[in-house]
Amino acid sequence: MQNNTIDSVSNKFEKPIEAVTDKVESWLEVLVEMIPNMLLSVILFILFVVLSRLVRKLFIKVFRKSSDNKALENLFSTIIYYAMLGIGLFIILDILNLDKAVTSLLAGVGVVGLALGFAFQDIAANFVSGIILAFRKPFLIDDVIQVDDLMGIVSRTNLRVTVIRTYQGQEVYIPNKDVLSNSITNYSVLGERRIDLAVGVSYGDDLHKVHDLVLETLQNMEGVIRKDDMIFTYKEFGDSSINFEIKFWIKFPDNPTFLEMRSKAIMAIKDAFDREDITIPFPIRTLDFGIKGGEKLSEMNIGPKNGLGNK
Repeated sequence: MQNNTIDSVSNKFEKPIEAVTDKVESWLEVLVEMIPNMLLSVILFILFVVLSRLVRKLFIKVFRKSSDNKALENLFSTIIYYAMLGIGLFIILDILNLDKAVTSLLAGVGVVGLALGFAFQDIAANFVSGIILAFRKPFLIDDVIQVDDLMGIVSRTNLRVTVIRTYQGQEVYIPNKDVLSNSITNYSVLGERRIDLAVGVSYGDDLHKVHDLVLETLQNMEGVIRKDDMIFTYKEFGDSSINFEIKFWIKFPDNPTFLEMRSKAIMAIKDAFDREDITIPFPIRTLDFGIKGGEKLSEMNIGPKNGLGNK
């Protein structure tokens, strides 16, 4: 009776053990059959790693002949490197008869890419905008630019932000999508800039003399260029002066800078007016204390009540 029980228990475990043994044997047979493919896959992997590095170096060498943009160089060289490795990976998986794994991997990459696209929309927008800015090159490092209401010197750029150093000594990080979507004013690309000054002279001065004196003064200033392109125009009859504008050109952003030249021009015009007795008048206001108007203040009787006396 006891022997029958032992035989029954052994029969119950015998079939599962045989199934496991058969499975292991089949795996070993497949492994032995796949050894050549596995060796080939290892060789291909090494070859693709070496090939990826060679292609990346070749791309960098060619890219540097046409551009010195380090951000784009790093971006595209990295993309090419990993793209070559990805092609090698898919070929290796196919050699190992892992076609289903390749299909699943491609599907997974698509799903992950879609999810990341929704999760990082702003980052993707800044990234694409950075690539566009790198190709279009609306400004270079150390250029003086204005983006919307912000003006300063371009300190550095990458594929996410543009860094501007303002004249107040601050670094401002502007997302590339904001740079691309706003108007960009580049004050350095042409190497020159116009200064517009508004000045007023008294009604008693000779306007022809003022015209000639201002032009002569600015033409003799060091740093002024395009001296024949100065524009002098009388603008209006003001309350206490005849107002005019003078427009002239300077080299920019090289020294002397815009602010320095504007300051020097103001001082030079003031000195020239002082030498020639030309008046830049103060605003004049006439205060009339007469009840009926036109009465002189010295002729009025000012009493203690209401500020006015009886006549």
